[in-house]
Amino acid sequence: MTAPAHPAAPTASAEPAPLRTLRLTLVPALHPTLDGPAVPLVDPSTPPPRPPHRPGPRPTPPGQRRTPVDAFGPAWSVRADLPDPRAAGRLLLTTTLEALAGRRPLSQVQRLTSPGVHAALTQGRPPAWCREGTAPLVLGPVHVCEPVDGVAEVSAVARRAGRAHAVAARLEGVDGRWRCTALTIG
Repeated sequence: MTAPAHPAAPTASAEPAPLRTLRLTLVPALHPTLDGPAVPLVDPSTPPPRPPHRPGPRPTPPGQRRTPVDAFGPAWSVRADLPDPRAAGRLLLTTTLEALAGRRPLSQVQRLTSPGVHAALTQGRPPAWCREGTAPLVLGPVHVCEPVDGVAEVSAVARRAGRAHAVAARLEGVDGRWRCTALTIG
């Protein structure tokens, strides 16, 4: 018995298939071309958003000179004047968790936080997972997002006794250093 011929193999008696003609169809572009009219990206009738309030040097009244006393107060810093936010965030989160666990005084967190955050830490009750147990607190990698110039949002995962807890903070540049203005410990 002979094996059947492979169906795709050409045989001597098979005729070549007729060639099909290709048809080109033009489809209109979904986006404007660079040659066409300019499309405004912002509605000119809408006013631009106001920048967030940021403290800075106090304004000098017209006709008066600025004295060192008038310039006293916090001034916002731009990102170029600030250190690495990842290192500052790691220091803040580690110091805060150790203070809440009772391993260091809470006063050491004061220089890293705003008065409101420090008051909340001293008056509030720390989470149970921070204050209970003797297992070490391990802070994972610190993730940084900088939504605005001079502002950094940091987050990390803190582990203790096999459990994971989220920790996040908002850092704002004031007088050339990062200061925590919001803190969340989950």
